[in-house]
Amino acid sequence: MMRKIAVIFLLIVFAAALAACTPSKSGYVRIHIRANSDSEADQQVKLEVRDQIVAYLTPLLKDCKSAKEAKEIIESRLDEIEEVANGVLAGSGYGARASLTNEYFPEKDYGNLTLEAGNYDALVVRLGSGEGANWWCVAFPPLCFVPSDGEGRVYKSKIMEIIERNKDRWYD
Repeated sequence: MMRKIAVIFLLIVFAAALAACTPSKSGYVRIHIRANSDSEADQQVKLEVRDQIVAYLTPLLKDCKSAKEAKEIIESRLDEIEEVANGVLAGSGYGARASLTNEYFPEKDYGNLTLEAGNYDALVVRLGSGEGANWWCVAFPPLCFVPSDGEGRVYKSKIMEIIERNKDRWYD
């Protein structure tokens, strides 16, 4: 009987901890790059712009401790972000416009983390008319910025590790 009570208590503690760790939309800064059109050339250019913007933002945001700090850095460098994009777009016949705004994103999985659908603060880079298929990810925390050494971040839960280690003892 005591074992069952202990298991129920641990499940309640785990559920409370999980609820407390549910991601808040205000803790993220998304990035959204909208292509000029769906033509193959415009889609390829969008990916080149993405690569250059990610390369530009990665060192700027790597030491950020909060979404607020990341937004301040992005907002102070919107002109430079546009310059990076326009450098790729040279000769394409259209330019780029960068803004920091709040917009709707659908639900998206990033490995073992799911960001629910809803409005998020986002760096939006519109290429030309911005009417083509788009690319989006998370600028802060950097869920789509992979370090140059190829190693990504792995998020672990100590509570889940404890449960996994002890589940055979607890669930006899």
